[in-house]
Amino acid sequence: MSESVENRFLRYVKIDTQSQDDVEKVPSTDKQFTLANMLVEELKAIGLEDVDVDKHCYVMATLPASPGFEKKPVVGFIAHMDTSPEAPGGANPVVWKDYNGKELKLPKEDIVISPNENPELKNYVGQTIITSDGTSLLGADNKAGVAEIMTALELMVKDPTIKHGKIRIAFTPDEEVGKGTEFFDVDRFGAKFAYTIDGGELGEVENETFNAATAICKFKGYNVHPGYAKNKMRNSIRAAGYFITLLPEDMAPETTEGWEGYLHPNNFKGAVEETTIKVLIRDFKNEGMEEKKKELEAIKGRVNERYQDIDINLEIKESYKNMKIILDKHPHVMDMAFEACRRAGIEPKLRNIRGGTDGARLCFMGVPTPNIFAGGINFHGKKEFIPVQSMEKTVEVIIELAKLVSER
Repeated sequence: MSESVENRFLRYVKIDTQSQDDVEKVPSTDKQFTLANMLVEELKAIGLEDVDVDKHCYVMATLPASPGFEKKPVVGFIAHMDTSPEAPGGANPVVWKDYNGKELKLPKEDIVISPNENPELKNYVGQTIITSDGTSLLGADNKAGVAEIMTALELMVKDPTIKHGKIRIAFTPDEEVGKGTEFFDVDRFGAKFAYTIDGGELGEVENETFNAATAICKFKGYNVHPGYAKNKMRNSIRAAGYFITLLPEDMAPETTEGWEGYLHPNNFKGAVEETTIKVLIRDFKNEGMEEKKKELEAIKGRVNERYQDIDINLEIKESYKNMKIILDKHPHVMDMAFEACRRAGIEPKLRNIRGGTDGARLCFMGVPTPNIFAGGINFHGKKEFIPVQSMEKTVEVIIELAKLVSER
C-alpha cells in the first residue's frame, strides 16, 4: 500500500527547515538538507530515476514516461522545502479528527484558531484538520506540497493504468526568503512547463503574482556621548523613524486587499550612527510600481528637508515580475489546471497571489509555471492549519494533470 499523504505530511513537518533572511549562501540554513536527503532516499525507494540533491539543496528526480508516451511534453511539479523565518519551525503536529466547527484551542501558548477569525473553517466540519501545538508554525507552506507530490508519484508508479509522459520533480530551498530559484537549473530540470503546488485553500489556481521590488534606505548620522551631544549628535534613528511615519497608511499590507499594491516596511536595523530600513514594494501593474517608487523618493526628500545633516541613500532592487505576463502566452497550461481540478470533482477558483512563488521567476526563465492549491490556511504563523481531505484532493489533481498531458 502507498503511504497516505497525511502520514507523509506529519513526518515532514517535524523536521525544522526554517530558512533565514540576509544570508548570502543558498541554502541559507544547512538544516534544509535534512529533509532534502530524506526525500532523495524516498524518491529512490519509490522508483524514480535521476534522483539527486546538489550543493545548493535542489532535489530533482524523473518519473519516466509510460510506454508509448515518451514523446509527450515533459511536465514538472515543484514544491519548496523551507518554512518561513517569521515563526519557529519544526512542528509538533496535532490531528483534530471529525472537526466539530468550534474553536481549536492549541495545547501550548494559549493560542486559539477561531471560526470568527477564520470563517473558512465552516467548510471543513466533519473533516480531519492538522495544526501545530502552538509553539511553531505548522509548515503546510510548503511541506503539504512536498507530501502531495510524493504521494502522487508513488500512486502513479504503483498503478500502470495511469498513463503519463515524462515527469520532472523539483524540491527547492529558500523560497521563503526569495531565493528559491537562485540556482535553479532550468536546462537540468528539462520541463516544458510546470506547476508549483504551493497555493492556499481547496480549489485555488493562481496565474498572477505581484511585481516585486525592495527599497533599501540607509540613514547615516554621527554619534557622540549623549551627555555632550548638543549641536554635535546626528541621530539616524530619528530620521528613519520620521521616514516610516510618512509612509501612506492606505498603502500598507494591513489596509489593502485584492489587486491593491502596498509599501511594507518589514525590516528596521539601526543605531545612532547608521540605520537601515527595508521596504517591500508590491503592485500587480507596472504603473503602480513606478508610482510607489516615486512615492518613496518624495518621502526621502521630505526627510532630507527636516534632517539636513543626515545622509540618506535610497536603493531599489527588483525581485520578480507578475507571472501573468508569461502565462497569458501559454493558455493551455492554465486550461489543464482548470480541467484537472474539475476531473477531481473540484470547481477551480482563479486567484491572484498577494505574494510571490518560485513560479513567478521560473516563468521568466522559460518555464511557464502557475500555482495550484496545497490546501493550507494561515501560512507563516502559529494559527496555520490544513484539512487532510484538501491534501488528498491535491494528490488527485496532480495525477489528473499528468494524465491530461499524456492525452493532449
